[in-house]
Amino acid sequence: MIREILIHPNKILHKKSEPVKASSILSAKFKKLITDMAETMLAKDGVGLAAPQIGESIRVIVVNTKDGVLPLINPEIKKKSWRQETDEEGCLSVPGVYGYVKRPANIEVSGLTQTGEKIDLKAKGLLARVIQHEVDHLDGILFIDKAKRLKQTIQEL
Repeated sequence: MIREILIHPNKILHKKSEPVKASSILSAKFKKLITDMAETMLAKDGVGLAAPQIGESIRVIVVNTKDGVLPLINPEIKKKSWRQETDEEGCLSVPGVYGYVKRPANIEVSGLTQTGEKIDLKAKGLLARVIQHEVDHLDGILFIDKAKRLKQTIQEL
């Protein structure tokens, strides 16, 4: 089911999310949440989506990778490269606004899969940027809080 995306300045977007309890990961309700997040992200042409963006203040993200949708539960960035890159970002919760954000070029992240198994991965380039952007959402941080040279596009009616 495609869910409604919350739009800034909604308070949920600026609140730190709660960790997901291991006992709830295998529940039908939680599995449906992951499916809804993936469907919503893909329907809105997003490259990532965090649970707070659909009104769920829990630590879950989905990322669109070349291998398909990657859900990460309780993601934690363990290492960040010294080298940083600046690139343009946008956000489904801040429609029509873009800005340049400086982020570490490479990261190491750990979390849980949708079956509750531990996962560790190294990410670089766009994948690293998207994961960092979505983890920021879990901490109540939007890209506009970090961006330089914000610009707004005119929305068609």
